[in-house]
Amino acid sequence: MTLSFDLTTEGARDALRAGATQPEKQSLIGLTRAELGEALVASGTVPERQAKMRAQQLWHWMYVRGVSDFAGMFNISKDLRAELDKHFTVARPEIVEEQISADGTRKWLFRFPPRGAGRPVEIETVYIPEEGRGTLCISSQVGCTLTCSFCHTGTQKLVRNLTAEEILAQLLTARDRLGDFPDRDTPDGAIVPAEGRKVSNIVMMGMGEPLYNFEAVKKALLIASDGDGLSLSKRRITLSTSGVVPEIFRTGEEIGVMLAISLHATNDDLRDLLVPINKKYPLKDLIAACRAYPGLSNAKRITFEYVMLKDVNDSIEDAKGLIKLLKGIPAKINLIPFNPWPGTNYQCSDWETIEKFADYINNAGYASPIRTPRGRDILAACGQLKSDSERMRKVDRLALEAMMIAGHGEA
Repeated sequence: MTLSFDLTTEGARDALRAGATQPEKQSLIGLTRAELGEALVASGTVPERQAKMRAQQLWHWMYVRGVSDFAGMFNISKDLRAELDKHFTVARPEIVEEQISADGTRKWLFRFPPRGAGRPVEIETVYIPEEGRGTLCISSQVGCTLTCSFCHTGTQKLVRNLTAEEILAQLLTARDRLGDFPDRDTPDGAIVPAEGRKVSNIVMMGMGEPLYNFEAVKKALLIASDGDGLSLSKRRITLSTSGVVPEIFRTGEEIGVMLAISLHATNDDLRDLLVPINKKYPLKDLIAACRAYPGLSNAKRITFEYVMLKDVNDSIEDAKGLIKLLKGIPAKINLIPFNPWPGTNYQCSDWETIEKFADYINNAGYASPIRTPRGRDILAACGQLKSDSERMRKVDRLALEAMMIAGHGEA
């Protein structure tokens, strides 16, 4: 493939030259307090003796106030704000598109820098308003490696992992768009971040497998649940995995959030087909990891997600197999009507079939809510998220880089 670029216009040449000569500012979003202080000192912005205090100030402005520009940080001197702006950024990502469903569900298409992917990448994030709560479905990767046969996201090859900054940016931008941060003139004492917010819950159920990006997800969720910042209760944060068994115990031990398992089948033969990671981590190992999840109790149940596929996994025999498989595990079973997407061969189970399945599970003593499909008209429902991002081939990426370098320094 040959890449061609129109460099005849002065504007195009100036843009390429700027990209080749101006270093990208470091984002302070996604850094721990200690890392914030270290970055401030390393840049020469503040002396070491002030680092801890300044880091706490910035933390408050970023995560309590939701400020996305240093100019809005009013208790920091004008000179220091100017210095911060020279070296750092707290800006939000580009919103390529925002769609609002007939049912109030919102979907954003965000664009992030290449970071090794060759070109900028895009991901989708969904906000679901409900009575008494608002849930934000966050992505952890651009694309996915798991190729679950019923999932639209799985048809997009993995481009790259998201950074902790990019994971948090989805939450911060959603709160911006929903007016979910306090007004600038709100007194500090009147701010109660944990209550009355439109984004009350977050679920790591967007694009990608969170446990294949463990460290960035861990960092982002610990910041999201920090009591002096975004202040989301860990009981209101759910991480969903398709079954990366070695990381499940670490999730409970090191992050401490609620766990959801993308299950969808009660025997290995069918799960191998629906969720191919099962070939590496079969049900026996997955269920054992669930039983050993730290803090597991009736007050901290595991959610098992089960997509209802017509004539595939929706019989009463499947329901019996599900009860047998989960026996003794404090659990809730979310039944998810299949959400269609272009090119799929699956169909959603009939509503009567879903209700019979749910009744059987409920009678066996397990809570078994049927998830109401939300945002189907904008492809924002469970399993429908996907972007057009693709990772550039190495030869094309090198050609692009060479072209940009060649433009550097020309008159």
